[in-house]
Amino acid sequence: MTLSVQFITIAVMTLSGIYLGMVHDMFRRFAIHWKRRKLVSYVLEISFWMLQACIIFYVLFQTNGGELRVYIFLAGLLGYSAYQALLKTIYMRVLERAIYIGWQIFQFFERLFFLFLFTPVKWLFLLCATIVLFLLQTTFKIIFFLLKIIFFPLILLGRWFYPLLPKNIIKFLHKFVGVYSTIKHISQKWLKYMTFKRR
Repeated sequence: MTLSVQFITIAVMTLSGIYLGMVHDMFRRFAIHWKRRKLVSYVLEISFWMLQACIIFYVLFQTNGGELRVYIFLAGLLGYSAYQALLKTIYMRVLERAIYIGWQIFQFFERLFFLFLFTPVKWLFLLCATIVLFLLQTTFKIIFFLLKIIFFPLILLGRWFYPLLPKNIIKFLHKFVGVYSTIKHISQKWLKYMTFKRR
């Protein structure tokens, strides 16, 4: 390598050390959210260091073709030490401020989402469901009312002719009345349930 390439490599690796210190502190700052999950912590820790190794090696490859020398590691250590001594306090303040601003922006858009999208859709759905349930309830009431009107004369005739009917027909009518009572009972329970849900 020429002297210019070596000088550029030292400068780049020093900056890489500073970069490594910054991303490491940022990773540690967010690691508090998953530190109780051991498996997740191990996976993210390994992934983080593998990613940083790939990034730094790619930068080194673009600078000097990927040649490793002792002074390259010393330059990286110098950059990391310089960050810890001179830049860490300022960077952490800026990072905390950026996180705070980002969280405020997220909460603002979250409130906008619930205010202008989620809440109107929810109330529109409830309104449509209420209208549909009201129409169904009204329809069933009308049907039951019409059935009562239709079957009222038949019930009167049945009461008059019931004693004259054969026993086989009487047994059949008892079964029919039992099925009708069951259907009526289920329908009434369903209507009460739907009315309760609508309220």
